[in-house]
Amino acid sequence: MRSRLILRRPFRLRFAGFTLRVLALSALAIAPSGLSAQPMQLPGAAGSAPVGTPVAPPVPAGQPGAAQPPGTPRRPAVRPVADDAVVGQALMHQGMSGRVVMERQPGGFGLKFTAEGFQTNNLLEPCGVSFGEQAVPLENLGRPEGLPRFRLQSSVCPIVFDVLNNALLVVEPQTPCVIEAAQCRLTPRGLWGPDARGLVALARDIEKERARAETQVRESFRQLGVQGGNDERRNVAREQAGFSSEREQICRDFSREASHSFCAAKVTEARAASLRARLAKGAGEPAPRR
Repeated sequence: MRSRLILRRPFRLRFAGFTLRVLALSALAIAPSGLSAQPMQLPGAAGSAPVGTPVAPPVPAGQPGAAQPPGTPRRPAVRPVADDAVVGQALMHQGMSGRVVMERQPGGFGLKFTAEGFQTNNLLEPCGVSFGEQAVPLENLGRPEGLPRFRLQSSVCPIVFDVLNNALLVVEPQTPCVIEAAQCRLTPRGLWGPDARGLVALARDIEKERARAETQVRESFRQLGVQGGNDERRNVAREQAGFSSEREQICRDFSREASHSFCAAKVTEARAASLRARLAKGAGEPAPRR
């Protein structure tokens, strides 16, 4: 009885092993040839594209949607300024004196210009000069520093200014204009903006705009430093350090500036546009200031 049990056990084991081997070989025989090359996919994993699915070509570098290399600095967006951004707005020098209004003319723009100054023979006596009831034509100088720039076509005071949103920044002439016929000395250089008395109520919104512009300026200075060598980085650092004092000098006489910071916000926006233009040109050297 014991011998029968001993004889049957190995037979079953051999038979079972034989059956398993046959099944394994059969599975390999009927499986598609490509199946063994397919990787195992876990539940929940994203499926790969089916065979034959067209693949979009990579977007060329520098084009919208292109992948950026690691560490590529992101250029801040600068709100564009249109040539006609201040058309119809009455703006005042330092927010308190004179009056300019930019108007459309056939083929371009003109400027109604009234300025206040002091008498040439007595700098304590105020005077005023109007350039006429009709707008004086403007010459379009393009965007040398990222903003629309115009020159007043006047022989006695050919001011040059950049257009900002709600303001004009006069960059020329650097010396006063002397109107001999009126014996009046004008200093139009600086920021022309809305009446400062109405800006105090907008101080919170102005401060937000200034903060955004300062962020853009810092980022642009950083990018200029990254692009250049050691000498260029030192130049950029000096320029960045000098910007605050330059802005203070422009805005120190703007009416009620401490209460609203309108001038500081606009001068910062102008610098942000200028730096953006330099980055777009790929040049670290600042454009010559007039």
